[in-house]
Amino acid sequence: MCGIHAAISADADCHKPSPGLEQRLRNRGPDHLGVVEVPLRQDGESSLCLTLTSTVLSLRGGHLAKQPLRDAESGSVLCWNGEAWKLGGKPVEGNDGEAVLSLLTAASGELGDEDSVLHALRSIEGPFAFIFLDKSAKRLFYGRDRLGRRSLLLKRGDEFLLSSVAEAPAKGWAEVEADGCYTIQLGEASSPMDLMPTRHDWDQNKSLVSSIGAFNATVPAAVTPPLTGQSPSVEHLRGHLTESLRPRVLNVPTPPMAETSDARVAVLFSGGLDCTVLARIASDIMPSGQAIDLINVAFENPRIASQNTKLSTAELCELCPDRVTGRRSFAELSAVCPDRPWRFVTAPQVNVPYEETRAHRAELIDLMYPHNTEMDLSIACALYFAARGQGMGQVDSRPDAEPYSTTARVLLSGLGADELFGGYVRHATAFTRSGYPGLVDELKLDVGRLGKRNLGRDDRVMAHWGREVRFPYLDEDLVRWAIELPAWEKCDFDNQGAGCDFDPEKRVLRLLADRLGIRSVAAEKKRAIQFGARTAKMESGRVKGTTLILA
Repeated sequence: MCGIHAAISADADCHKPSPGLEQRLRNRGPDHLGVVEVPLRQDGESSLCLTLTSTVLSLRGGHLAKQPLRDAESGSVLCWNGEAWKLGGKPVEGNDGEAVLSLLTAASGELGDEDSVLHALRSIEGPFAFIFLDKSAKRLFYGRDRLGRRSLLLKRGDEFLLSSVAEAPAKGWAEVEADGCYTIQLGEASSPMDLMPTRHDWDQNKSLVSSIGAFNATVPAAVTPPLTGQSPSVEHLRGHLTESLRPRVLNVPTPPMAETSDARVAVLFSGGLDCTVLARIASDIMPSGQAIDLINVAFENPRIASQNTKLSTAELCELCPDRVTGRRSFAELSAVCPDRPWRFVTAPQVNVPYEETRAHRAELIDLMYPHNTEMDLSIACALYFAARGQGMGQVDSRPDAEPYSTTARVLLSGLGADELFGGYVRHATAFTRSGYPGLVDELKLDVGRLGKRNLGRDDRVMAHWGREVRFPYLDEDLVRWAIELPAWEKCDFDNQGAGCDFDPEKRVLRLLADRLGIRSVAAEKKRAIQFGARTAKMESGRVKGTTLILA
């Protein structure tokens, strides 16, 4: 995880980020900060200056790769924020940022071939945002991956600005769309106002969903057979999740001030189906003595507190739905994987009093911007405090707990499972109204807008604590397999009873959980994070999720 920033100014004095913005970039990448200034002079005209800034959270390779990365021969510069798991279909060995720079500089060559660079960028698999200066061609490339798993913002005015996060107050910034790669010809403008970005599709095949795969819109001619634990899709899902998790949980460097056995990986843990399956499979992959932290967050909601005046903040938080589910799933994981050092972290700082939530409100609003609704804030609040990872740690289901701050710098999130496998109420509603045609339309809509909805927001609020969130369900190979799978092999609305103990929503994932030995988890109901952690509707039960925060 890194913080990246670019400023194109209209004079010879290159402009660095403001002190406040620089600090937010440092929060994302506490291991290093670097700046490269590149004057872009033009004969007989005013000149432009490009300032590239990067901060680094070092998680790949055996050394700290200081950014911005600069190619000594060509002078080209890369600001890289993300993880390249594969380049051209081949796994990346060593530091991925250095590998990406080598790939791009080789593609640009002496002639600055734009198409070759675009082809190289399209070969990257993994979550990323980037800014790349092709020095010889005076061309700037920037963008986000196909699913938008990393943040990149744009602001235009007297300067042309790109940044992982906005300064305060966070107005005037827009999210760079995850719909392609963008290029700017720097040699053709005398002012930042003249810069005109050109968009290049990630894939020119318009039939692909999120430029990844063709959605299977097949509708069965008759009632489909029920999904069972022996259905091929269940074992295939296990294989894809295992392959997705492997690079995300192995070879994570020992965090600063941590012991070899301390947690390097933590799970954002509500105790629900999606995150507990990730924790269970990760335990099969990771070294046996390495701890896995399960971070479970709960909030004091003043509306609920006013109805339970005899209960303390701690008691109210213990009644939060996600705390109840989390403790139950923690106990089940401990029973199924007794040799794994699990730590159930009730975060942060035991629980979150309402006053603390209010104290961080302004920071949260800036971080999540340009997302700007009450629903955005309630979701971002839960993720923000969970990612901080401070609280009470309980080990292996023992009743005692002590103050604890997670050492993990990698966080696993179950986001994406609902969109891929039909886990929302609206999926069941679409099937009830229109059968499989309606369900297929709803699933395709959800997958197609993943990159536009909330991933940039989530990246900004969680990376603030110097941790990187990874989304195993959003691995390209897994997503491609899931969207090419017929709908009835993912969810099973044709057979809501049919002798199966599990709900039809995400039934393929429920059956996998059952096979993994976490049977009570397999039966868990879907619950939105803002309601499970009780961050929604804190002041008034009448406020709507769509209400804007900043006018």
